[in-house]
Amino acid sequence: MKELTKAEEQVMQLLWTLKKAFVKDLIEQMPEPKPAYNTVSTIVRILEKKGFVGYEAFGKTHRYFPLMSKKEYTRKYMRNFMKGYFSNSFKEMVSFFAREDNMSIAELEELMREVGEDLENKKNIGDE
Repeated sequence: MKELTKAEEQVMQLLWTLKKAFVKDLIEQMPEPKPAYNTVSTIVRILEKKGFVGYEAFGKTHRYFPLMSKKEYTRKYMRNFMKGYFSNSFKEMVSFFAREDNMSIAELEELMREVGEDLENKKNIGDE
């Protein structure tokens, strides 16, 4: 999977929020100083070539929309991230962040509870 640059991710975050947008709509949502129209237009066209964005034509202008959901991108990105940095081990990744972020016992317990609930839900779905 092709990963997004920081600028591409910023545009995708806006598209995931707005669902559909013209370049001018994206620029309006960006913080100051606002980028040039041509800059955002170029980023959107790159996203289109990478397969992240589709469009509807209205004369000479286009309204863009995401072809990949934020959840789907996050899942693929995190898989690549785990593979590249943590030997494809979720356990190693969680352990790393628990150590590096100095998670409290309460935070670790909350994480374990959430993982346990997710496992239980998957088990129940498999039993159906």
